[in-house]
Parts: sequence; C-alpha cells; structure tokens
Amino acid sequence: MLSVLESYLLEDADHVGRQIANDFRHRRVEKGLTREEVSERAGVAVSNVVRFEQKGLISLKNLIGLATALGYASEIKGLFATPKYATMEELTRIRKNSGKTKAYKK
Repeated sequence: MLSVLESYLLEDADHVGRQIANDFRHRRVEKGLTREEVSERAGVAVSNVVRFEQKGLISLKNLIGLATALGYASEIKGLFATPKYATMEELTRIRKNSGKTKAYKK
C-alpha cells in the first residue's frame, strides 16, 4: 500500500539525489568495494564519491562513471528510453511527436 502512495508523492531533487546516493552506497558495500576502489574503477575522485554518498550531489558524468563501475550502465542508458504518460491525451501527444527532433510551443 505504501508503494502505491509513494508513486503519487512528488519528491524534490535533493531527496531523490540522497535516495540514489543511499542506494549506490548499499550496492557498493554489497560488492565489498571501498570508496577508493570504486573511485579508481570509475575514474572519479574519491572526494566526489564521498560528497555523493553524504549529500547526494554529483555531476552526470561522474554518476555515469560510478554506475558503470558497479555494472549499472544499461540502467543509466535506459533512463529516458521508454516514454511515460499519465493520461490518454499525453499518450496521444507522445505518439504524434515520436518522430520529431524538436519541440515547438503552439
């Protein structure tokens, strides 16, 4: 029941960043990797790994590096791969605009 309610709550960027960082830390620890080891594998400074785990702050480039180091490259690549919609009107718009490369306001 809680998972259903969670999907209706809009979260701010800071909260989402901290949750992603927390999940990253859990996956890193599960694999038995230190911050230094994952830093070396990802080509990311240890200070950036620390800041990410503590505050949820990281550049997209470094996040991609960390995800790749832990074997999550396909999940990052697929982040916006599938269109999502909330209403039938939005689905119709998505289908209509699927071949376009630019968006124009009418």
